[in-house]
Amino acid sequence: MTDINTLASRIDAEFSAVEQKVKQFRVGQMEEHKQRQKRLEQLGKVFDQLRDIWKPRLELLVKKFGDRVQTKPRIVPSTREVTFDFQSRLAHVRVKFAAYTNRDVDKVILSYDLEIIPVLMRFNPHAEVEFPLNAVDEEAVAKWIDDQIMEFVQTYFSMGENEIYLKDEMVEDPIAHVSFPKVVAAATLEWGGQKFYFISEETRREFAEKNKIAIA
Repeated sequence: MTDINTLASRIDAEFSAVEQKVKQFRVGQMEEHKQRQKRLEQLGKVFDQLRDIWKPRLELLVKKFGDRVQTKPRIVPSTREVTFDFQSRLAHVRVKFAAYTNRDVDKVILSYDLEIIPVLMRFNPHAEVEFPLNAVDEEAVAKWIDDQIMEFVQTYFSMGENEIYLKDEMVEDPIAHVSFPKVVAAATLEWGGQKFYFISEETRREFAEKNKIAIA
């Protein structure tokens, strides 16, 4: 029969083994924290490099839409994000481009999100692409951003061709007898307490001559 001292030694050995594991775990966690901080620093440098790609493209998008768009940038250590709110009589349109990383900080992820309210047509609401932190393909990044911008532009203008969105915006040229959205009218004319929309200046003049209306 073993004595009590042997049992005590065995228990102490287990405690020691657990303490050693805890120490090793702490050391490992501290090392992982240091490595993660280094990767975060690297991520910041990658974001700075990619800024030369996405910034002029997003600025071009804003320039093309002019005062119809407002931007809201958001920058934190692990994320670069910009939101665009587009003014439209047809719907609330919001686009978000973001660059961020995963939990382990070993990937760069780019995302595109589009929100249209009310939703009365099919469109692509989300897209993303990812690259290893140490191997970001700048040419692929540029192409991806270009593709998403074009996806948005095409979707935005397709709203103007969607009869569901435009049910209260459609008008008819009284001369050409064609229907079209008010926003694309080439000319208008107030007469008899009513506003008329025309697909061209020529049809407006013909309407005026037909009804003996003096126009400039």
